[in-house]
Amino acid sequence: MSETEFRIFNGAFSIGADLIYAALFTAFFKSFIKRQKLLIVFSIYILFELICNQAALPQGSFGLILMAMLLAVSKWIGLEKSLIFLLTLFYFNARISSGLLVQSLYFIIEHSLPFYLEPLEAVFFRTAFLITLFLLSHVTTLAVMLFALRRQMWKQKIILHRRELCYISLVPTAGILFGQMISRLLVEFKDGVLLQLYERHPTFLAIVPILALLFYAGAYLTIVFQQEMTALRKKQTVHYVEYQQTQTIRARIHEAEQFYTHIRQLKHDMRNHMTNIKVLADHGEYANLKDYIARMNESISDFELTLQTGNPITDVIINDTRRQSLDLDIRFQTDFHYPKQGFYDAFDMGIILQNLLQNAIEACEKVNDNERFIELTGKKMGRFFLINVKNSFIGDVVFGQDGLPITTKKEDITMHGIGLYNVRWEAEKYMGELELKTDQQEFSATVLLQERSSL
Repeated sequence: MSETEFRIFNGAFSIGADLIYAALFTAFFKSFIKRQKLLIVFSIYILFELICNQAALPQGSFGLILMAMLLAVSKWIGLEKSLIFLLTLFYFNARISSGLLVQSLYFIIEHSLPFYLEPLEAVFFRTAFLITLFLLSHVTTLAVMLFALRRQMWKQKIILHRRELCYISLVPTAGILFGQMISRLLVEFKDGVLLQLYERHPTFLAIVPILALLFYAGAYLTIVFQQEMTALRKKQTVHYVEYQQTQTIRARIHEAEQFYTHIRQLKHDMRNHMTNIKVLADHGEYANLKDYIARMNESISDFELTLQTGNPITDVIINDTRRQSLDLDIRFQTDFHYPKQGFYDAFDMGIILQNLLQNAIEACEKVNDNERFIELTGKKMGRFFLINVKNSFIGDVVFGQDGLPITTKKEDITMHGIGLYNVRWEAEKYMGELELKTDQQEFSATVLLQERSSL
């Protein structure tokens, strides 16, 4: 390889390396943003890589500039600033860690090859071969590291507050600083003499890669730990919500019992009412008679559960939904029959119905009046019990990583999906499942429960 060919190779190598690293960086963002936005990320990376190379900025400044630019266009690419910060930080931590790992391997291979006084063309070829080998090894290692990070981050979304963001950033930031420091020490010129760190301190040949790997592993495990903490907090919230719902159901059952008691009292007093009606009729006081009957009818209807399902808990919840639907002009249809066998806990069934029906009502409130509907069915099928709730909705339903719809509520993001998460939790008690699907502007939630003989 001649000197001219080596110069051409070196220029092409530099451009090719920049394109490859830009592609890896963009691929790292792939699972978190829409495909059409990936070109923006790729273009920003290449643009600022070229600017930093031309301006000969200090080592490490490129990452800061790139992060600042991505944060500035966060709305354009549709990504939260905290997630952009973390993804960029994890990328450069993985890039530096993988670079230090490969650098040690590169040093070993370079010094294991016999060195002879070769023609200049052979020296150029040997150099081109080694740096190409280094690039391929680095790219492969970095791709594996980024893939592992992205897959883990995609498993469960982390709700990031300032404290969590600072905590997660500690290890990758320390890894980047460590890598920058070691990179400055790898090769030095002193009094015109080339000094290499691994030649002066051979033990660093093992220590540096191990530390680099530990910094990467620490960043990875930090994500895992934070996800577990997020899942634990969500479970605690779910159990708290379930407890609150159970208490509410108990209170409503107590009210229903009082209603039934009042109705029994009314029936007991019916003989007196009939006597009063006869007296008013005999005296021709028809206006008073009409008012008296109207008051009786109002008293009875106020404490009557119109829909009977076969269980007081489901009676209360479904009748409450019916009353809410009437107030909101929602067409409510139900064909729900509580299973007679004692294989299902009534409170579990109540929590499922309450969450599904409440979500349906909230969705219908956004729909035009004449298009609002809720359909509830519940029927036994062999050893299974099938619950289905269909309702109208408007807009698009976007499902998250957990398979549940992503909430559009901004006031309390931590409560995202708690209702349906509770439904899924209850279904899993009975070795069942929750299935959600949309068909045009109809949302359907189906819960399949299996009999449990231990109840």
